[in-house]
Amino acid sequence: MSLTVPAPGLARDVLAGLDDEQRAVALAVTGPVCVLAGAGTGKTRAITHRIAHGVVSGAYPAGQVLAVTFTARAAGEMRGRLRALGADGVQARTFHAAALRQLSYFWPRAFGGAMPGLVESKARLVAEAASRLRITPDRAAVRDLTSEVEWAKSTLLTPEAYAVGAAQANRGVVAGLELDDVARVYAEYEAARRRAEVLDFEELILLTVAAITEFGDIADELRSRYRHFVVDEYQDVTPLQHALLDAWLGGRDDICVVGDAAQTIYSFTGASPKWLLDFPRRFPHATVVRLVRDYRSTPQIVELANEVLAGAPATSAASAARVQLVGQRPPGPKPQVNGFASEPEEAADVVTRIRGLIAQGTPAREIAVLYRINAQSEVYEAALATAGIPYLIRGGERFFERPEVREAVVLLRGAARAADEGQPAALPAQVREALADRWKEDAPPPVGARAQRERWDSVAALVRLADDHHGDLASFVNDLEERAAAQHAPAVEGVTLASLHAAKGLEWDAVFLAGLVDGTLPLQHAQTAEEIEEERRLLYVGVTRAREHLFLSWAAARNEGGRASRRISRFLERMVPAPARASRPGSGPVGKPLSCRVCGRTLTAAAERRARRCQGCPSTYDEALFARLREWRATRAKELGQPAYCVFTDATLERIAEDQPTSVGALAGISGIGTAKLDKYGAEVLDLVKTHAEAQGRK
Repeated sequence: MSLTVPAPGLARDVLAGLDDEQRAVALAVTGPVCVLAGAGTGKTRAITHRIAHGVVSGAYPAGQVLAVTFTARAAGEMRGRLRALGADGVQARTFHAAALRQLSYFWPRAFGGAMPGLVESKARLVAEAASRLRITPDRAAVRDLTSEVEWAKSTLLTPEAYAVGAAQANRGVVAGLELDDVARVYAEYEAARRRAEVLDFEELILLTVAAITEFGDIADELRSRYRHFVVDEYQDVTPLQHALLDAWLGGRDDICVVGDAAQTIYSFTGASPKWLLDFPRRFPHATVVRLVRDYRSTPQIVELANEVLAGAPATSAASAARVQLVGQRPPGPKPQVNGFASEPEEAADVVTRIRGLIAQGTPAREIAVLYRINAQSEVYEAALATAGIPYLIRGGERFFERPEVREAVVLLRGAARAADEGQPAALPAQVREALADRWKEDAPPPVGARAQRERWDSVAALVRLADDHHGDLASFVNDLEERAAAQHAPAVEGVTLASLHAAKGLEWDAVFLAGLVDGTLPLQHAQTAEEIEEERRLLYVGVTRAREHLFLSWAAARNEGGRASRRISRFLERMVPAPARASRPGSGPVGKPLSCRVCGRTLTAAAERRARRCQGCPSTYDEALFARLREWRATRAKELGQPAYCVFTDATLERIAEDQPTSVGALAGISGIGTAKLDKYGAEVLDLVKTHAEAQGRK
């Protein structure tokens, strides 16, 4: 195919305004290229300018480029930027959207007949499968089983291989079922799906891979169409998605990947950063560029983000690829860490600060309250509603399904057909005129008129999209229809409430990270070093969502007047002095980060912190003393008529045999010995330790 080479000035314009690292990415128009991009460093800018530079310089036609990412919002943003840079025609889609487009086209040739539809409710089929097996899970268990089926398919595990693969991955008990039972539900789900003659999203990708790898003519046609690939958020690729990517490439290496191992937060879906980390080994001649200049956040927020990751073990693979961010914005206010006696007090303070920010000119849509689990939103919903501050919960109602939005799109479509091409008006003016009978820009309903205000805000969001759109009214309507198909909704006026996972890829002027207590971040069930580090990365993602204002908070008790049993997240221990952590009402002192007594590594997993050593490090406890303690425990348990572990667990006895405490205070400092057990057994244990030490001394 011959290429038309545009004027050199156009290519220079595409490169204008890039920093040195972004420019290096843009100039590497052919692969393999690996971009390690820290949060806020302009990765989308770098890769869209790279694609545009390749197109306008004549290196390749726009139609030969396929850029894939993970969300419809990100794909839509990429298409908009490419259109503005003169690279319209590049395919920018999610993995699933790209697979659907390709499989729909090739289905008759590969499999014959009409392509099946997509499953409307995987959860319904999972529930049906469980019922056929006489298993009656509740709604939460159905959600867990559905997620597990998705994980299995994303990691290329069949029902027959599931139990072994899940055990190797430490999946544990799912929805109260053993792995063999989950495998049976998975197999029955697949049977139910086939009976319904539908495809799920994972099957969609799997069959696309099959069509490419099993039919040479399909592979040739597809690979001749797409010769250059760009993969955004490469750290989030699953084995299934990577199989599709390998099928597209067909052994070629013209691929540019961009990602950040420090933002790997979806391992529960099967995502893995291993391909990002191994890219230079897979392609030894690859160009590797690190984007380190953070343009999103103030230097104060950047410093905190770097500090969060600095607490990670240096031995982790992700730590080796970590990008040390360098703030580029002017200085701003220092992030605040605040502790409270209860969650209602914490929420009240957050709302007071939000009201102050809005009064000072920060739009409500530029403020977010982020939390680890969705259940934490309730107290903030109530507090914001009481204060009359509009809010929206990210991931709630589908924007393009709202009646007022559907009506507005119909009106805009009619206006586009009737537009006078001879005297085109500016797009924002056309949109406002088309919606004038349904929406008055200067007359928003009061916040108290909640339903009316929500409708007004929805249409206002469409108008704001027009302000940022590059093109005419017809192309704007087409863009809205693409967004509707992909559920890529614009921002609606109101404070955003979202989980840390849902906040990935977004940013706000002001961010409140709430509920930062141990047991919630990290979650209590995060036990292994890998699980703990993923929780740390979630905090990093939360911190790096903020542009200017950042507030972190925690509460010692859930309810007002409740027992103050909670402690600040261990991830903040490095940043908050011990007196400050202990000074809040009801909060207890929090010690320094614990280190392994054998190798010195900072301990994160709860079991390791209790033992004060890494799981893999050898124990240094006195085995003879441990044996004597076990004998004593067996005698006491028999006298009490209780199981031995009710006296002390083996882990506690190991710690006693290791520390060999000589005082009540030292014994009380051992995990597993509370006040009751100290009063009941303390004197006996100390006497036993003393007797053993004396016997050892005589020897």
